[in-house]
Amino acid sequence: YVEFLRRVSPDTEQEFEKQASKYNVGQYSDCPVFDGLYNFMSSCAGASLDAAVKINHGQADVCVNWSGGLHHAKKGEASGFCYINDIVLCIVELLKYHQRVLYIDIDIHHGDGVEEAFYLSDRVMTASFHKYGDFFPGSGAYTDIGAKKGKYYAVNFPLKDGLDDASFESIFKPVIEKIMSHFQPAAVVMCCGADSITGDRLGVWNLSLKGHGSAIEYVKSFGVPVVLLGGGGYTPRNVARCWAYETAIALGDQEELEDDIPWNQYHNYFGPNHKLHLTPDPSMRNMNTKAYLEKYTNIILENLSKLDAAPGAPFQDRPADFCDPEERRKIAAENSNPDEREADEHKAQHSAEFYDDDKDVDKGAALQRGSGPAEESAEGHGDRGSYAKGTECGGVLLCEEG
Repeated sequence: YVEFLRRVSPDTEQEFEKQASKYNVGQYSDCPVFDGLYNFMSSCAGASLDAAVKINHGQADVCVNWSGGLHHAKKGEASGFCYINDIVLCIVELLKYHQRVLYIDIDIHHGDGVEEAFYLSDRVMTASFHKYGDFFPGSGAYTDIGAKKGKYYAVNFPLKDGLDDASFESIFKPVIEKIMSHFQPAAVVMCCGADSITGDRLGVWNLSLKGHGSAIEYVKSFGVPVVLLGGGGYTPRNVARCWAYETAIALGDQEELEDDIPWNQYHNYFGPNHKLHLTPDPSMRNMNTKAYLEKYTNIILENLSKLDAAPGAPFQDRPADFCDPEERRKIAAENSNPDEREADEHKAQHSAEFYDDDKDVDKGAALQRGSGPAEESAEGHGDRGSYAKGTECGGVLLCEEG
């Protein structure tokens, strides 16, 4: 399947028509072929793997990859605009160092690909809060609780249209608190799809950014390492709003964000009010009654009470890391040679590249505008030396260093 993704392109799609049908890829599916498909999916998956390696080695407490969260993809099949399930790869990498991993999905669609991957496992618990009924992908009933060793390790909260902040908080906190106390995960992976916020073209919920982001704040409060991934979102300007706000939550700086969006080259996209926060639709009816939410909350909490003590893993040889941090440090040390640095000064630099030194484009721009020098961004954010340019697995954004 992966080899097929590497070889197929819009120019060669007809040559792979039979395989495309087998793998649910192409013009007759919800996973079209586009230029750069394989490289794009490699970057998305690589960033999530990179995040897991950082968490495994205690180099970060929170990692973010908003390009990830492709929760519908299967081991050998694409689904729902998802081609490679970066979430599963991230969790598998985390399991090399952590006995138990919790997966939380607050995308409006059920995280079926992730649940399927770990349905028989007691080392990974999946908890999905999603719209259920006549809605893609059609799975995620409350009765889907896992099987064999994984029984009760799959949690599904089926929800209806119009979910608002208060209703979401009333179910999310008690369920997650129960999971954290019984399952005791050593790491958490979250799919933070923005299609569950108000105003989404495909979504049917009414969450504000603060309501959506409150889930991340609550999970962070347990002090467990967290990987935050993207997911769905079909009103691009609101997706940008949502993940900008939640990046601030990951950093603990959400209170410092002003509601007025600063001027930028995409400013017109955020009109007419150019505000960060969204106002829930007052005319949208919340079909999730208090009685309905209490019913399924009680069922889920009862199932969680049936769990044995937090399961462990037998002693075994640890598989090799996807990326070797020691090898990265060696490469970084080699790249720190003064002669090599001098030669590097003459290389073209992309305006979005990240630098901690005088190459910092943002710092230079700030000085040109007449403002004071930018604060040293390395302070309090750990050593990025092992992530020298050219040694990374993927483009992961590091939020809080360990």
